[in-house]
Amino acid sequence: MSEVIEILDLKFQPYISSEKIDRVVGDLARRINEDYQGKNPLFLSVLNGSFIFTSDLLKKISLLCNIEFVRLKSYDGTQSTENVREVLGLNVDIKNRDIIVIEDIVDTGHTLAHFIDYLKTREPKSIKLASLIFKKEAFQKDFELDYVGFEIENKFIVGYGLDYNEYGRNLDSIYQLI
Repeated sequence: MSEVIEILDLKFQPYISSEKIDRVVGDLARRINEDYQGKNPLFLSVLNGSFIFTSDLLKKISLLCNIEFVRLKSYDGTQSTENVREVLGLNVDIKNRDIIVIEDIVDTGHTLAHFIDYLKTREPKSIKLASLIFKKEAFQKDFELDYVGFEIENKFIVGYGLDYNEYGRNLDSIYQLI
């Protein structure tokens, strides 16, 4: 990881290395493989942020499974707007399926709560939640995350799919705002 980087008008410093991310993603995949052995889960990846995490996680999943992508957005710059817009919806039948939602980051939980409520109307067998990053102190909902990579303080971060105004997703490590 390099030292300080600049994205648009903000500066960021190293926070979580690509090596540490890889180890944690491997641990999450092992847990999911054990929990879903003999099952056929459907992974629902929430775009745009989770695409790198999803790719790395699914490469380590040894299960018979499917993957679909949905796009939900609730951020404007560095702040959550709490106004969720469904941009690209779910086009497959999930009734009686084991669902694993993949998120890059959960902070307030508003976006994910909205999506969970939407999924429940489609009658899945189960819904589990996997997030690379969890900001527990920012969390405002009462549901549990089943698979969490890193629990962090309420810091603004970029890299490994996470962005600042759509920039910085391509970084292989995670950086925090200075």
